[in-house]
Amino acid sequence: MAVRHAALPSVGLSPLHQASGTFTTVAAFLTGCVLAVVALALRARSPAGGATPVAMAAVATHQAVAEVPEVFGKDEDPTCLRRRFEAMLRKGQAKICAAIEECDGEGKFRADAWVREGGGGGVSRVMAGGKVWEKAGVNLSVIYGTMPTDTLLAARQRQAGYAKDLQPGERVPFFACGLSCVMHPRNPHCPTMHFNYRYFETEAGDWWFGGGTDITPAYLDEEDMRHFHGVYKEALDHHDTAFYPKFKKWADEYFVIKHRGETRGLGGIFFDDLNDRDPEKLFALAEECLGSVVPAYVPIMEKHKNDPFTEDQKRWQLLRRGRYVEFNLVYDRGTIFGLKTGLGRTESIMMTLPEVARWEYNHQPVPGSEEARIMEAFRQPREWL
Repeated sequence: MAVRHAALPSVGLSPLHQASGTFTTVAAFLTGCVLAVVALALRARSPAGGATPVAMAAVATHQAVAEVPEVFGKDEDPTCLRRRFEAMLRKGQAKICAAIEECDGEGKFRADAWVREGGGGGVSRVMAGGKVWEKAGVNLSVIYGTMPTDTLLAARQRQAGYAKDLQPGERVPFFACGLSCVMHPRNPHCPTMHFNYRYFETEAGDWWFGGGTDITPAYLDEEDMRHFHGVYKEALDHHDTAFYPKFKKWADEYFVIKHRGETRGLGGIFFDDLNDRDPEKLFALAEECLGSVVPAYVPIMEKHKNDPFTEDQKRWQLLRRGRYVEFNLVYDRGTIFGLKTGLGRTESIMMTLPEVARWEYNHQPVPGSEEARIMEAFRQPREWL
């Protein structure tokens, strides 16, 4: 590892962490960054700049419930696409949580159900303090209601053609359903994994699917990358052989920390605004991609979860987690959209962040080290298959 620079004081740490020099919790970083993001979002919502009443109203729209409702959507027909997509995501959530609990051996997911005043709700399943995973969360969200035209446009990567005919401020009925997940393991030889699969539609005539699964290791194991990417190529080839190279490139271009000149991780697949074919075919695509999460990720975790590691390797993992936080708060479209519009549930959004991360001034890996090796991959995305 590189020579350390002057250390900042540690906060609330174990002796092992205190001995490692500069260290901070994510909470300390969020004190400045997140509050600034939320303040800007609320200012945009309030012409007079009076953020406090708006903030309280936004938080109050999501209420905890003791029991998980059988359905969060409003449709009574169980055969409609919206109901079936929610059911598919619920099934995927249960399957993934069960597989992660089995791999962890000790940790258990806690279910936290909520309903949204404007329509819909969700259930967050979070594991904290597991043997293998420090923090893992799988969140289901199903919301409906109306949103202003400018908010609708912010939800899309590309502007919808029909939206040109809508008046500024005009409210559009919408439905959105998604399952998102981030898993932060303890062992630095085990990668972080993220996925999100979603469906969005409006009564103005627009609909699309989005999603993807990506992997963020702290150390490079090329065999792991071939396995992870290979599982998704095989799944995508069942639907269109053009999908994997297209979605892999999309992920490489999306998960970029522009102010660092590097990617957040080593990619995977990513797609958005997908509505170029029969929605049932895209439903099947999303279903198979979600079903590929466990076979793509868990074997890598089983391979490395008991690997020995040093304090310096742990320190490097925490530095890379810092990069993860930077991307999520500055560039991630879902995070920004949820915070700025008030449509997202703050606890569910912030669930994606690691409990602990680290920043050091101008840290540079030692040339020729394993840390330098993976940095080359972060700075220049490559083909794994």
